[in-house]
Amino acid sequence: MSSQVIDNYRQWVLDNFSDTLPGKWKKFPNEIQIQNTLESVKKRNIDVNFVKDKEEALEKIKELIPDNSSVMTGSSTTLYQIGFMRYYLLEKNPWICLGPEIYQEEDQEKRINLQRRSEIADYFIASVNAIAESGQLVATDASGSRVSAYPYAAKNIILVAGVQKITKTLEEAMERIREYVYPLEDKRAMKAYGIPSTIGKWVIIEKEKQDHRIKLILVNEELGF
Repeated sequence: MSSQVIDNYRQWVLDNFSDTLPGKWKKFPNEIQIQNTLESVKKRNIDVNFVKDKEEALEKIKELIPDNSSVMTGSSTTLYQIGFMRYYLLEKNPWICLGPEIYQEEDQEKRINLQRRSEIADYFIASVNAIAESGQLVATDASGSRVSAYPYAAKNIILVAGVQKITKTLEEAMERIREYVYPLEDKRAMKAYGIPSTIGKWVIIEKEKQDHRIKLILVNEELGF
């Protein structure tokens, strides 16, 4: 993956997808809603870091991952926007990065097998599609390759999300995905791969059993979709 691809990804998404669907799913929550969400997420045994912007989000990820940890990422516009993918793929970092070998593998079967093994990484970095004010984290994708590490496989999960993904209830979180996220992802998939997307696999993190396994970095900006 080239530097040019990484530099252009964020603007490409913004130019094509940011303002094509109802704005109610991009509405920023007020301070009370954000605070309620942070407290609700914590009660579900998920560590929370609230940061002011994408630069602080990137620094927080670097702080949370120890040197020599194996690290894998799930597909995420947010990770490109905060600069994490550039750091992960192109810059010198202190981790064992599993992604490059997968991205460079041309044999589809070998690539799938590598991806499956990567889900037991020490740290899996990705995002979610919605966060209920009641504390549930919700994510979905077509194949499950992004969300399958969340429930159990990876030793540690770090999820980064903009505050515009907060919804009042779990039901609204799922509605946000169906009405807003999926049409945008479907359009992106058609443009990028020439094939439509689908809602294939859902993950709802209701509560985490293992202390400090899942960490949410909530960013006070609009990130991803």
